[in-house]
Amino acid sequence: MATRERWGVCSGQRQSVSTQTRHLSGSSWLHYWACFTALWALGVVCIGGLVTSKGVGMAVPDWPTTYGYNMFFFPISQWTGGIFHEHVHRLVASLLGLWTVILAVGLQWRETRPFVRRAGWVAALLVVFQGLLGGTRVVLNAVDVFGIPGSIFFGVLHATTAQVFLSLLVCLAMVTRSGWGMAVDPGVRPVARLGAVWAGLVALVLVQLVIAASMRHQHAGLAIPDFPLAYGQLYPGTDAGTLEAINQRRTGIVDDAPVTAFQIHLQMLHRMVAVVLVAGAVWLWTVVGKEGGAWRWRGRLWCGLFAIQFLLGAATVWSHKAADIATIHVAVGATILSTGSALVLARFAMEGQFLRAFGPCETRGGFTKTAASGRPVRVT
Repeated sequence: MATRERWGVCSGQRQSVSTQTRHLSGSSWLHYWACFTALWALGVVCIGGLVTSKGVGMAVPDWPTTYGYNMFFFPISQWTGGIFHEHVHRLVASLLGLWTVILAVGLQWRETRPFVRRAGWVAALLVVFQGLLGGTRVVLNAVDVFGIPGSIFFGVLHATTAQVFLSLLVCLAMVTRSGWGMAVDPGVRPVARLGAVWAGLVALVLVQLVIAASMRHQHAGLAIPDFPLAYGQLYPGTDAGTLEAINQRRTGIVDDAPVTAFQIHLQMLHRMVAVVLVAGAVWLWTVVGKEGGAWRWRGRLWCGLFAIQFLLGAATVWSHKAADIATIHVAVGATILSTGSALVLARFAMEGQFLRAFGPCETRGGFTKTAASGRPVRVT
């Protein structure tokens, strides 16, 4: 603990505020290992997105074996076509599980903060759960769950859990960085309550990724083949006659699956949420511009990803859902969610420190009581 002098807001009085300036008692290798594990997880998400984009999720129809072989001893000579993509996905995901367990054990060994140690075990449990979901998606591919085909139900759950898991790893990489909590810049007064708005934007990103996963795992091609309009309209019709005409004109229908009204509504919802997210990112860009220091470029860099993601979404439609573009679209979406989650965590830590150091206060007999925490701080 170290004592820093701050100029408070109570009649210009100088306050002696005790703030924690160092949050990590472990070794720097934990931070680098957490970064490596998070990057590996992003790679797994990208490969998984490629598998889904190419529609080869069932190229290997058994699990945990691969065509009867132990997956780690499956002959390389048989790694062909869709089998290659699906099998590589399984292998790199298995290694991700090992890396995560090593990270969790390292946190128990060197980390002193209970919440970080617990987060390490949560990550280990989550990666195991994620692997089981992937296997269940194969085994129960043709089984309906709550009236939803198993391929879609478990596929969407598997994809969503991957995004949450990646976000957790990125947050662990951030909090294991020595001195990460020293976010208060004496020369910068942050915009009040911006962290809550930022968190809301991140939550909406997660909702958008769930919608996107639901679209991808239906494997019905592009329900709407044009952009920015939809069948030449702002919102296309979904009556029986319109759907019949749409399906008669369609080319490249995947698995002979016709477009349904639900798929059109889902893609339109995806587009509308995208517009809301871009509008929110533009607003956040202007607000963080009022702050100085690192938060200005952090916020604006994150907001810039939304513009890239929006263009990638449009390119996915214009390219008729080309697998490489669709996969990059998935990767950028995962990056937005994971880095946004870490920035929200850092933002809440920074705002909490700021309120303790600069928050509105009342003077009582030589003490200054910070309104945010209610804890007395002596005025010097």
